[in-house]
Amino acid sequence: MSMALLLATSLSDQIERALFDDTFAGIHSLGWFDYALLIPYFTLLLILSFYGLHRYEIIRTYRKYRHKMPKAPAGYFEQLPRVTIQLPLYNERFVVERLLEEATKVDYPRELLQIQVLDDSTDETHPFTERLCNEYRAMGHPVEYIHRNNRYGFKAGALENGLKTATGEFVAVFDADFLIPRDFLQKTVHFFTDPEVGMVQTKWTYLNRDSNLLTQVQAMLLDGHFMLEHVARCGRGLFFNFNGTAGIMRRRMIDDAGGWEHDTLTEDSDLSYRAQLKGWRFVYVPEVECLSELPVETHGFQVQQSRWAKGLTQVAKKLLMRVLKADVPFRVKVEAFCHMTPNISYPLMVIVTALMLPVMICRFYMGWQQLVMIDVPLLIANFASLFAFYIYAQKEHDPKNWKRSIILMPALIAAGVALTVINTKAVLEALFGVQSPFVRTPKYAITAGASAAAPKTKYRSRSGWLPYAELAIGTYFLVMVLYAVDTYNFLAIPLLGIFVAGYYWAGISTLHQEYKDRAAWERQRRLAKSEA
Repeated sequence: MSMALLLATSLSDQIERALFDDTFAGIHSLGWFDYALLIPYFTLLLILSFYGLHRYEIIRTYRKYRHKMPKAPAGYFEQLPRVTIQLPLYNERFVVERLLEEATKVDYPRELLQIQVLDDSTDETHPFTERLCNEYRAMGHPVEYIHRNNRYGFKAGALENGLKTATGEFVAVFDADFLIPRDFLQKTVHFFTDPEVGMVQTKWTYLNRDSNLLTQVQAMLLDGHFMLEHVARCGRGLFFNFNGTAGIMRRRMIDDAGGWEHDTLTEDSDLSYRAQLKGWRFVYVPEVECLSELPVETHGFQVQQSRWAKGLTQVAKKLLMRVLKADVPFRVKVEAFCHMTPNISYPLMVIVTALMLPVMICRFYMGWQQLVMIDVPLLIANFASLFAFYIYAQKEHDPKNWKRSIILMPALIAAGVALTVINTKAVLEALFGVQSPFVRTPKYAITAGASAAAPKTKYRSRSGWLPYAELAIGTYFLVMVLYAVDTYNFLAIPLLGIFVAGYYWAGISTLHQEYKDRAAWERQRRLAKSEA
């Protein structure tokens, strides 16, 4: 028995030594050009791995601190306070009627409620909404209509302008595509009996979650934020952000933090960090769910995500050093850094993408040992963390049906790939101080079960060069797939295939939708001409 053990140990040592020798023999055979490719390539992957490991940390923090979330207010107001509900609009013709109907149904004493419709519209939404507001006011609803002739400051400017006549001690904000729960105020306002609470954020849910594959993937992405990130940060006492809608704030907190500023595209995150640096405490209440509408088209999804990416990068550029220098716990600073800067991964991914093919070529003669020792840990940190994070979020969101999310994970990663080009542009613009307007996400009052082809074409933005760039990069990855097949590097094919699918999905679906829009417009033009 001892002789067999000795032989087995000796054989194990020889295999380990052989792997070590083969690995470093391959590395020593590399030339200066190979190192010039491999060093930046693996350096960038290590940086990306940091954000991958952060996803594991969010899961750990969520599991440890989810039970410390406030389940109920510390007390209840004996006399309810005055509340203002702000509804910022910009060319929202298809959803404004539903929005006002739901707002006027909110369960709260009418003498203590003010509903501000902050309309920056430049199309027929303006007269239509003004007429609706007049009708509701005639019925006794406390609706105030405010229209601006310019979009100075965009949404932040509209909210700031509304505060000039706001009468509420607390201010709730809802975007045009949200449905306000009737009991929203009754379930949130009492958290402010704690004088340190400055903001209460509620959970987003989705009217059209199952409209198509894209909306299902978007819901999974947002569930990761609202199921895991918010709970982990709030439960542990870390900074987290107001999401710009479906939340309510103390008016005094807004003023104390410096008010709404519009030098970033995510005015909500900007105000959130300034307020928490002032000592205000934020509360997340996932038990209160607010229905909203997800973009049903690829380009609409991309535009929304790029606005968030650019805005959050602008906030990092503006406030990150202030947070790092603040007198707050180290763990708060680390989490703030991770929260503000993850979008830097998009330009890094573009560089990694460009290096992939030459790196595959220069590593052709290196053995599989390097794959085990170098690539596998990086893949676990990056891609395995995505699977763990979003599947676990679905398990917490829907314990009965979460296994379906496993099937959707390749589509989720492909959707992330589809954001790479437009989000890289957004992040670089933020870093170099390039200003751009607040581009709204089109909303069409789509409900569950509605066809993805249902929305009107009126508010869609044009994609320009973007889909052609995505198709070109997708073709580049297709060349890598062919090279992997030719070199028998079959383990790389599934991952490369997701990149091909993501870029082609983004480019082809956008061009197809725009072709359908042009055809529909041409049919309408011919019909109008024939009727004339």
